[in-house]
Amino acid sequence: MKTPLPKVDQIEKKWFVIDASNQILGRLATQIAMRLRGKHKPEYTPHLDTGDFIIVVNAEKIRLTARKLDQKKYYRHSGYLGGLKERTARQMLAEKPEEMIRLAVKRMLPKNKLARQQLKKLKIYSGPEHRHEAQQPEPLVLNTK
Repeated sequence: MKTPLPKVDQIEKKWFVIDASNQILGRLATQIAMRLRGKHKPEYTPHLDTGDFIIVVNAEKIRLTARKLDQKKYYRHSGYLGGLKERTARQMLAEKPEEMIRLAVKRMLPKNKLARQQLKKLKIYSGPEHRHEAQQPEPLVLNTK
């Protein structure tokens, strides 16, 4: 008995819009990562990109639980000696709310070339406007509460 594999050109990829206002960051990121990989589809194959395109709007209205706004740290390094930069989640939310969601989703994907390809299908906007109306995205309501 052979396992049927979906053909790359026959995989249907839809566009979805998720409103991130008043959503918890980690729970939202797990749902987005699952949809980007295509694990919600019956034809899911780990080595193929079977996932959908996801548009996230209202990223600045994301929530974090407990005292994570002040205790959670985001680090980046410039590559030079002493170049380690540190920001709290509160600073990150004020400056780059899109980056918070992108990093949370990126860290939930596997660390390989396929995950980098899947992450390109994630479009994040801090306000309620997005520029993907031509793709006719469907609104997606997640039960992350």
